[in-house]
Amino acid sequence: MERIRVLYVDDEENNLIAFRAYFRKDYEVYTAISAAEAFRLLDSIEMQVIISDQRMPQMAGTDFLEKTIAIYPEAIRLLITGQSDIDTVIEAINRGQITKYLQKPWDWETFRIILEHCADLYRGRKEIKTKNLLLQKTNDELNLFIYSASHDLRSPLMSILGIVQLAKIDTELQMDGEHLQLIEDNIIKLDLYIKNVIDYYRNSRSMEIADKIDFHKLIHETFENLKYQNQAVHFETNIEQSEEFYGDAFRLHIILGNLVSNAIKYQNPDASKHIVNVDVQSDSQHAVITITDNGIGILQEHMEKIFEMFFRTYNPKNTQGTGIGLFIVKEALEKIGGSINVKSTPLIGTSFKINIPNKRSNHG
Repeated sequence: MERIRVLYVDDEENNLIAFRAYFRKDYEVYTAISAAEAFRLLDSIEMQVIISDQRMPQMAGTDFLEKTIAIYPEAIRLLITGQSDIDTVIEAINRGQITKYLQKPWDWETFRIILEHCADLYRGRKEIKTKNLLLQKTNDELNLFIYSASHDLRSPLMSILGIVQLAKIDTELQMDGEHLQLIEDNIIKLDLYIKNVIDYYRNSRSMEIADKIDFHKLIHETFENLKYQNQAVHFETNIEQSEEFYGDAFRLHIILGNLVSNAIKYQNPDASKHIVNVDVQSDSQHAVITITDNGIGILQEHMEKIFEMFFRTYNPKNTQGTGIGLFIVKEALEKIGGSINVKSTPLIGTSFKINIPNKRSNHG
């Protein structure tokens, strides 16, 4: 757990020395003998708990703590005061200048308990803020997802419907190979989109599970499930698994399925041979999986956007993906503590490298 940074301001140097000695093992302690010195520290270091004595010569503790609100509004503020200043304490609490106070004379055990409360309160507020930001991100993504999905699901349906209506109007129309191919292409597109919708939903809701992974079997199943996309693609593998590997099988299927599917889908039509290579290096710590193709590649100006929801990069084949496959890959990797890097050269090929931690130590 990250240590909480604490700033204690007091014009009595002995108090500062004693505070530093008592709390230095539990907190990252900073001290200042005046408000001016404290502000210099605050200019360069973010403090999470700020403590001040009330009676100081240049600036009262309440005035100092009030000024720190503008610098670090999320910090927890603690005022040290005598019994005679209790009205000042009440006013400071009501105005939001301080969260807690400690009366003089104090004993160190009481000080320790109050400081622990301050640290716990900061961590709790930070966790709530993080969860609120995550919730807002999820809501924004959901709104975008619903809007775009409704459009992209309707588009292939309308294409199929148009052909059917044309056939009903023109009784002499014969369904030739071109019409049937158009219907098949749109059905495949719908199926892929629905599959991605299901993956998106399950990835956002499912808990991580540590399954025993056989990478030979996993890669073979991935190829078997996707080879229908392009029978001309030649699959190559190099798998070295020296230790038992535990990871989330469901999310690994999602990650590999999307990356291999893209490698198949975006082949370079001018290449003499269409190749998809999967290299796996797995040990007791992690698995590094590299998916490489000799396809059409990705434009450099699009590299930073390819993991955004519904972003579609330009390609000379005009192949239309769903725009959520790589987004789901990134989300799934974040769920299991993995990472991804990509290198690509237009009309030469693309290489995705993912690093996934081995959860063997968590198993059992």
